[in-house]
Amino acid sequence: MAEQDRMEQDVGFVGLGLPEGLLKAVGELGYEAPSPIQSKTIPVLMDGRDLVGQAQTGTGKTAAFALPVLARLGQAKSKPAALVLAPTRELAIQVAEAFHRYAAHLPGFHVLPIYGGQAYGPQLAGLRRGADVVVGTPGRVIDHINKGTLDLSGLGTLVLDEADEMLRMGFIDDVEQVLSRIPDSCQIALFSATMPQPIRRIAQRYLKNAEEVTIEAKTSTAASIRQRYWLVSGLHKLDALTRILEVEPFEGMIVFARTRVATEELASRLNARGFSAAALNGDVPQNQREQLVDKLRKGEIDILVATDVAARGLDVERISHVVNYDIPYDTEAYVHRIGRTGRAGRAGEAILFVAPRERGMLRAIERATRQPIEAMGVPSVADVNEQRIARFKAAVANALETEELDLYREVAQACQAETGAEMVDIAAALARLMRGGDDFLLSEREPPANFAPRPERKHEKQRRPDRSERPSRPRRSEDDQDKATFRIDVGRSHGVAPGNIVGAIANEANLDANQIGRVRIQENFSLVDLPANLDTAVFRHLARVRVGGRPLKIKPDKGPGHHPKTTDRSQTSDRPAPRGRRHTDSKDRRPSHPDKPPRRTRQESSSAPEDRERPKPKDKRPPRKARKPENQSGEAPPRKRPFQTRAQKKAGHRVRKVIKK
Repeated sequence: MAEQDRMEQDVGFVGLGLPEGLLKAVGELGYEAPSPIQSKTIPVLMDGRDLVGQAQTGTGKTAAFALPVLARLGQAKSKPAALVLAPTRELAIQVAEAFHRYAAHLPGFHVLPIYGGQAYGPQLAGLRRGADVVVGTPGRVIDHINKGTLDLSGLGTLVLDEADEMLRMGFIDDVEQVLSRIPDSCQIALFSATMPQPIRRIAQRYLKNAEEVTIEAKTSTAASIRQRYWLVSGLHKLDALTRILEVEPFEGMIVFARTRVATEELASRLNARGFSAAALNGDVPQNQREQLVDKLRKGEIDILVATDVAARGLDVERISHVVNYDIPYDTEAYVHRIGRTGRAGRAGEAILFVAPRERGMLRAIERATRQPIEAMGVPSVADVNEQRIARFKAAVANALETEELDLYREVAQACQAETGAEMVDIAAALARLMRGGDDFLLSEREPPANFAPRPERKHEKQRRPDRSERPSRPRRSEDDQDKATFRIDVGRSHGVAPGNIVGAIANEANLDANQIGRVRIQENFSLVDLPANLDTAVFRHLARVRVGGRPLKIKPDKGPGHHPKTTDRSQTSDRPAPRGRRHTDSKDRRPSHPDKPPRRTRQESSSAPEDRERPKPKDKRPPRKARKPENQSGEAPPRKRPFQTRAQKKAGHRVRKVIKK
């Protein structure tokens, strides 16, 4: 099998039947030989057959479908000839840029990315001008189809890129809507790193005689990525990250945090410590996101502190390090995170911060990646101080060689003449002033470097502690503590499923699907667990999002007592109990008063002698007035109604009116 792959690669792109313009563009981009997925996929798609391709990220899937799509384009049309669905806006932009590079020598070619978070105006203008290829996220593509601004009647090829990611993010229903609206003659290519059952079901339902191509990778992560972990102990994570940044030589870096608030706080603290950092999360507008990525690419900033979804699809050559400041929720997220470095054969570094209670996830990651992750030690105080001194010496040497120092020499000589100090002391004072009063070197006092938390116990069953010794309840996990329950105004009666809710919230709030907790659908509303620190702007936006034709109107849940339900009138009535009826349920259970004798039971009362004097309570109410005599008709006078508030009177009036009708 390996020999066959090698022979197919030796043929090169020329043997795949690509036109001259594409071959020229591929050569200019530095492609020498097709990857295994490209050599097996391109001929199938060139023949117009449907295809199911299974390969890991970073194996060249984009070129595998983009080159044959470009090769089969006909004359310019007003309707798109190809549509590519991608799970995230970042991946959609990346795929559109790849199409643009490959079509450098195809005159008149137009590709248009459409995705949420961008204004409709530029997208509508691009669709009116005409685009040969449209690359978009499922939600925005459905919007344009429903508005009639995206016409799929002339579609020749549909590509589903990273279908398993679209399934995981809750977009699979939108994908099926698109599949149901394309022409019967449309060619379909489905690419996925994994093949869960829902993806296979879609392939069997919509693809016709599809060719299956599977590229098995020895590991799910690039061999060029060096993976290390630090077991969080003794030091705060921010201090540990600062030491790593000071000692590790790096070009560009992505630091992954779980929440938007964490990205902003961490970026702010890194900037305060002298590093060039910026936060990249779902609250950052799309144009600003593109500017941040461009600044990282140009070296204007060195560190992006990002969430999973915000950083997905980034391909910046400067990224040499990926730091998992917060451990990911699952192994797939870890693979996607560290895939931002070590791309196209470049060397990369991946560092993972692991708390003692997270060691189980560390082992799961090692099993998923099929690679051991080596332990690392945080640089010591001596290492950091050595690097600081070395950088200071280099800065001084550079200034001596490149800067004009005549004026400063005169100032230094004048200071020496006035103070009588040695020139070396004057230089030291200037260096101290240059530091702005900050401590130049770290303090030698630090936590023990070899702090070892208690090893994990497999089955440590000793005597069962008494109830007083046991804690009242187990402590909730950090994920549960960071979540809160919210109520949305769509439910079972509106025809929604959990996938619709998860997909809408994940797409519109830029949340990873794993950040969305339990979804409980009721008849007319639903409850969903979300991160408790969502910003107000996100809430305002989600309140206008429509699912099942209704706005979500999301708001914090106040508990079962505030859920809409049918109330029983007998439970809420304020009318007094009928006279003569003894209610002993609550009175007989009240605690005894030290000044009162205990209340006798019914049996004791019946068996007591009649002449026995009952004890009188201190606060005995005055006797009731005697009942008025009957009137001439022989009927008792009407009983006086109890006092009612105005609201109670109105409610009773409405009830009587309904009964009469």
